[in-house]
Amino acid sequence: MIRSEVTSVRHVSMAVLGLLATAVILGPSAAQTPLSGTDRLLEERPLDVVMVEGIDRFALRELEIAKRKRPSLWTLDYTSSDAYERSLHLFRDRFARLIGVVDNRVKANGIELIATTTTPSLVTENESYVVHAVRWPVLDGVTAEGLLLEPSKDPIARIVAIPDADWTPEMIAGIENCDTHFAADLAAMGCEVLVPTLINRDHQFSGNAAIDRQTNLTHREFVYRQAFELGRHVIGYEVQKVLAAVDQLELRNATADLPIAVVGVGEGGLLAFYSGAIDNRIDSTVVSGYIDQREKVWTEPIYRNVWGLLTEFGDAEIAGMIAPRSLIVEPTPEIPEVNRPPAAGRNIAAPGSIAKLDRDSVGTETQRVSRHWTKTKEWNEGEFVVIKRSETDSNHAPLDTDAVGKMVSWIVDSPLPSVTRPPSGPDRRVAFSADDRQRRQVKELVDFTQRLLRLSHRERDARFGAIDRSSLQAWVASAKPVRGQVYEELIGKLPVPSVDPKPRTRQVIETSEFTGYEVVLDVYPDVIAAGILLLPRDLEPDEKRPVVVCQHGLEGTPMDTIDGPESKGFRAYKSFAAELARRGFIVYAPQNPYRGQDAFRTLQRKSNPLARSLFSYIIPQHLVTLRWLSSLPNVDADRIGFYGLSYGGKTAVRVPPMLPPTKAEPGYCLSICSADFNEWVAKNASVDARFSYVWTGEYEIFEWNMGHVANYAELAMLMTPRPFMVERGHDDGVGIDEWVAWEYAKVRRHYNKLGIGDRTEIEFFNGPHTINGAGTYDFLHRHLNWPKDSQ
Repeated sequence: MIRSEVTSVRHVSMAVLGLLATAVILGPSAAQTPLSGTDRLLEERPLDVVMVEGIDRFALRELEIAKRKRPSLWTLDYTSSDAYERSLHLFRDRFARLIGVVDNRVKANGIELIATTTTPSLVTENESYVVHAVRWPVLDGVTAEGLLLEPSKDPIARIVAIPDADWTPEMIAGIENCDTHFAADLAAMGCEVLVPTLINRDHQFSGNAAIDRQTNLTHREFVYRQAFELGRHVIGYEVQKVLAAVDQLELRNATADLPIAVVGVGEGGLLAFYSGAIDNRIDSTVVSGYIDQREKVWTEPIYRNVWGLLTEFGDAEIAGMIAPRSLIVEPTPEIPEVNRPPAAGRNIAAPGSIAKLDRDSVGTETQRVSRHWTKTKEWNEGEFVVIKRSETDSNHAPLDTDAVGKMVSWIVDSPLPSVTRPPSGPDRRVAFSADDRQRRQVKELVDFTQRLLRLSHRERDARFGAIDRSSLQAWVASAKPVRGQVYEELIGKLPVPSVDPKPRTRQVIETSEFTGYEVVLDVYPDVIAAGILLLPRDLEPDEKRPVVVCQHGLEGTPMDTIDGPESKGFRAYKSFAAELARRGFIVYAPQNPYRGQDAFRTLQRKSNPLARSLFSYIIPQHLVTLRWLSSLPNVDADRIGFYGLSYGGKTAVRVPPMLPPTKAEPGYCLSICSADFNEWVAKNASVDARFSYVWTGEYEIFEWNMGHVANYAELAMLMTPRPFMVERGHDDGVGIDEWVAWEYAKVRRHYNKLGIGDRTEIEFFNGPHTINGAGTYDFLHRHLNWPKDSQ
């Protein structure tokens, strides 16, 4: 607690009041006195809660606005089939990139039968079809495994049948119990059927025993976390498996040009839907239990989170990329319902669920879907079909035999006689293990992603290596567009704030050395910036002083950076904001919105579908704050520095690099990253480091394609020519010195090469995850041109 004549005010927020519980409360008159030039702050709720709730409303509203805007983004040519296909080309490319379908597939050379000298590939057979265990290549080091069902007569169609993630291929092939045996029904009706194994929702292989890490992450989330950081996705990987299956079926079509279809249920429905949208070799797409309005995708499992998806691609728009080919939809069958994974090992899985689809909601989206076939009806060869069920038949299994019969008739464009599927025989494989197959499939994707991680620096090096380093001036000029690209691609950029900030303040601290004011500023509708301003008491009326913005970390508040040794936050923050104020700096401690656990983490979920992140809001909050600080009579707008710990250190490499001072706007003239700087991409994506975020509950931390956009070294380079410093405790568990030094060495080299090596440094100290306040204070005094003896 601040000991020197500490007082507080009656109307202080509850967050501050809790931290000043032992302080003397001033009378009402003090509370009525705002900072000169501002209105009185009257909000009584904790400002962090107000902030997070406001951003939440803003994000949800933006999802609805995006839904209304999406149709206007699609300018398609409906004059002919060829014209329509050409007009879809760029949309398909963008969609494929968003779901991570960017890697070249291995050329199809035939489906491999899985057999050994003791176990043949034959799984089972009956008079209608035989079933083989198979695999086929997908990407370098990645295969798909599953079953091939071959009809006893010449096939009438070739189909990729995709189960829900909780079903094995054997289930839908009629070999094991399941609500639906649609792959077996398809084979009995004369179709050749290839069934891939999906990454399932178990957690058995979501860990690394070598480093004593086991989690309750589903296998899908386990792969998602690593892949997202590298611009890949578990969805994209499995779409690649489906498209590799199509490659194989097309190869088999060399002797008989048969219709090719993809058919899926639940998670398999998602994959069939996305595959049909990307690849026009697929003649028919059948989706059971998936198509719906997507504005609540943030409530679904996190492995369905796709960066930027809803800017252009709701389900109706995705369906438009299937038109004019056939799309058959079974709207609301009984699909496996999914809840947050149960406790097991490290309980870190993100919240999210899949529930039975709502008939009305699905109906609204399928109405939007139908317009594409209406507009192409003069020349299309396919059709959009919704498999109708009576309103009383709301509990039917997905793709039952009757539905499959209708579906095949539509696929082959010919009525079929009624077929009774004979029972499947027992599985003849003696030593087969579905768990072993799942382990192989998970491991292949993990290994592929970890290889991407190791090589991702090449793309970053190419991007930043292309910036002109012939002089400092050349670097600054040529780095400007790269800064814009990183902002857009990695963080997501909102419009520049233009609303009246309406500054509101109230005094919350008074000591013999400084006074403190709680501050609120408007940024966007419902979005505020907030913090505490510390003004040294010896300020002269016309004196201009430098400002240090002191940023708290995860689940923190501004008072954590101010309070003294008796406070909970002192161990980490060492009262560094108060100390800098005692040294004569003007200090501002912002409230950042990473507080409230799931309440703030779901902001990321609600923002990612529009290609936005938590820092999409934080950067404008800081811009509005800088504008206001620059307007204060005692602030030297050219000397505003940033110093952040932990998540505040994360802020230090994302906010100041994007806010350089310009003629039009104020900015940060330096940045200090404390207790956070790291080989950040590896810290997020590695499965071999105990301190990796793969093993923590911070499911919001992953940033789309960061590995190929900018790591911490590249973000720090964007500070150039402004000073940048790292503060690192040897015992800080966020990483290890070797990783920190490796990443910082690139920054040091960069500054040295430009002749400004004196503007960057790193301080290692004996200590944990904390402010050290030695070299960093010297750095601030030196580069903000404020004498040490002023304290």
